[in-house]
Formats: sequence, structure tokens, C-alpha cells
Amino acid sequence: MDWYFRVLRNYAVFHGRAHRREFWMFTLVNIILFGVLSVVDKIIGWHVLSLAYELLVLVPTLAVQVRRLHDTNRSWRWLLLLLFPVIGWLALLAFYSQHGTSEENLFGPQPKAFL
Repeated sequence: MDWYFRVLRNYAVFHGRAHRREFWMFTLVNIILFGVLSVVDKIIGWHVLSLAYELLVLVPTLAVQVRRLHDTNRSWRWLLLLLFPVIGWLALLAFYSQHGTSEENLFGPQPKAFL
């Protein structure tokens, strides 16, 4: 959960770099929370909780995606691949899965991973 809250603390920070573990742990917790809220929505008969949650984490999600791309020495413009279904999504998945550059790059020093 520390990784999740770390991303939320950096709510709208679009500069710097995000460690691969930071990105994937945030994504995992985000998917789990969305799934739980979707089930609660279906039980209650509402469709508000999961939508409200997704709107609340939209900016942190975009910010961590940009910082993850920065870690692989790519600019935020690569996020435009989200507009191309399947091919663009697979390309971004590959970028997110790559190791970051081991030295300082255009976007700052290597992020320090904490356990």
C-alpha cells in the first residue's frame, strides 16, 4: 500500500521518474479497488462509486504513467498511443515493463526504490 499512497502523495507531479515497482503496485491496487467498488455498485444498484473512484484517481494515474515513461527516457507524448486500441496499448505495456535507464537521463536521476 505504500506504493499506492506514494503515487497519491505525488498527485499531480508530472516531472521526474517513477520506478517500475511504484507503477505496477499502484496499478495493481487501483485495479483491485476498482473491482471491489464495481461489485459494491452492482450489489447496491448504483453505478456511482466506481465512476467516482476512477475520476478521483485519473490525474494520479496519468502522472505515474508519465513519470514511468520518463524513467524509460520517453516523453509524455508517448501516452497518445492510448488513442490507438490494442496496438498502442500493447506498445505502452511494453514501455511500462522495461527497465528504466540506470543513470540520470533527461528527466532526472534514477528513482530510488524503497521496500
